[in-house]
Order: sequence, then C-alpha cells, then structure tokens
Amino acid sequence: MPSVHHTGREWIVEAYGCDPVRLADPASLRALFDALVHELSLHPVSDAVWHQFPAPGGITGLLMLAESHLTVHTFPEHASACLNLFCCTPRAAWAWDARLAALLGAHTVRVRELAREYASLPAGLEAVR
Repeated sequence: MPSVHHTGREWIVEAYGCDPVRLADPASLRALFDALVHELSLHPVSDAVWHQFPAPGGITGLLMLAESHLTVHTFPEHASACLNLFCCTPRAAWAWDARLAALLGAHTVRVRELAREYASLPAGLEAVR
C-alpha cells in the first residue's frame, strides 16, 4: 500500500464586494502581499511581479516564496479578487474574512483550503512522464 505524504496546504480565496479603487491600485495590493508575508511568516525569494491591465485596471500579482507562491487577480469591474496561496510547510490560520475586509473592503470572502497529499508509488512502479 502506498504511503501518503502531506506536501502542503493551498488556499483558494475569492473576495466579493471589494472596493474597486483598491483593486486597481498597485500600492493597495502590495500592502496585501506585505500583510500576508509578515503575518504568516512567509519568505519571498524575489520581488513580486505585477501586471496592470488597461481600463478598468485589474491587476495580476505573483510572489515566489520559499514555501511556494502567492498570487492575486483583481477585477475592479466586478468588485472581486481571487487569491491563491500554496505553502509546503505548516502555517497558522489567517483571518481571511477580516483581513480582506480591512485591506480590500471585501464584503464576502469564500475560502477553500486544500491539504495537498501525494502518495508514493508502490515498489516496482514507475511514474508516467
């Protein structure tokens, strides 16, 4: 029987009813990333990469972490944002609802937390590539 290994946790977060001005403001999103990094003791391996789209000015951001990655995609025209955080080491829970309300003005936050589990192959089997 293959053994199961927990290789991390992933949070898929959708925030609705956000302030459209903050969703199109690079400084607001940098503050969001800074809060996550500080409050969850994450370790960036480089500066975040940002791309702002033409009007209405949605932004995509990516931060590579020693733990894995953090991304955000904003949609000011829909007052919504999508975030993804993957950590291959344990992390305390983050108050997504309260923090996204404070940082982005979110009224509703939906969080899906996934435990990433990978089973090792039974002896004699080879991975398909």
